Amino acid sequence: MAADDEVSALAYTARRVRRHLRWARTEGIGRLIEEDRLNPVERIGTTLAKRRWRRRAGRAPGSAMPVYLVGLQRSGTNMLVRGLDAAGEVEVRNENDSTVFHRFQLRPDPVLTATLNRSRHAYVLVKPLCESHRVDELLALPGVTPGRALWVYRDVDDRARSEVAKFGDANLRALRAIADGSIGRRWQGQRLDADTVELIRAHDPQGLDPHSGAALFWYVRNSLFFQLGLDRRPDVLLCRYDSLVAEPAAQLRRLCAFLDFPYHPRLHAHIAPRTAHGAAGDRRLPIDPGVRARCDELTDRLDRAAADVRSETTKAVDSG
Repeated sequence: MAADDEVSALAYTARRVRRHLRWARTEGIGRLIEEDRLNPVERIGTTLAKRRWRRRAGRAPGSAMPVYLVGLQRSGTNMLVRGLDAAGEVEVRNENDSTVFHRFQLRPDPVLTATLNRSRHAYVLVKPLCESHRVDELLALPGVTPGRALWVYRDVDDRARSEVAKFGDANLRALRAIADGSIGRRWQGQRLDADTVELIRAHDPQGLDPHSGAALFWYVRNSLFFQLGLDRRPDVLLCRYDSLVAEPAAQLRRLCAFLDFPYHPRLHAHIAPRTAHGAAGDRRLPIDPGVRARCDELTDRLDRAAADVRSETTKAVDSG
């Protein structure tokens, strides 16, 4: 390893340690263990269950369907990963999987393609959150079974609160780099059109607080769902986190219908039905008024799109 690479790796590790310490202080050590799947008993049990499934019903290599779980960090995607990981049919490649990811970003497409084609599972769940802007390209990868994508979004206040608790002002710093043109090739600035860049500049990221910055970043990244035309694609399902925690059984049934996947209650056994915080007025953060207006507008649009999808999926389940 070159000296510069070694220094970079050490700095990256130090940042991760600081982040985990901050997360443990703010959310508790139990939450950290659950978040990063650090329970060895659970992980060993999952590994053994998948090995048994491969022995009993393993598929031919090259036949697994890729399922891309995308959206924005701190939107509840780990909750879906944990549920689907309970199914033997699913091989999970989370963003900390070093085979497919490097520092939470996808390795080159040939690495992903080779990994998908080696699998003997029915599905390979991949969580490339940093590449959510590439989901249309990932769905078009040549040489693999046609895949599907799940785009998850969460209430802007709850997501901003969680983002700042774990990552501090990371979103705000990314917005400032986009505004001043120093973002380079970093994922946060990829596939943003000129209007989006101007919108970021118009909200003056230098004057925003971290929660307002996280909210504006929520707007920018979730707007890609419509800008990329994903709302018009039958192979992409929009998933509302708040609906998932309020009615986990119903939402997992709809998700399974979309994936043509066998439903089982174990897929949501870890989710205690509850009302998400976002509906409560006293949970709303003092977000910059201009940013708040944009986020409220996009929330309405996402909620309408998710409701339309849920309605169509329910019809498919009933007719099936």
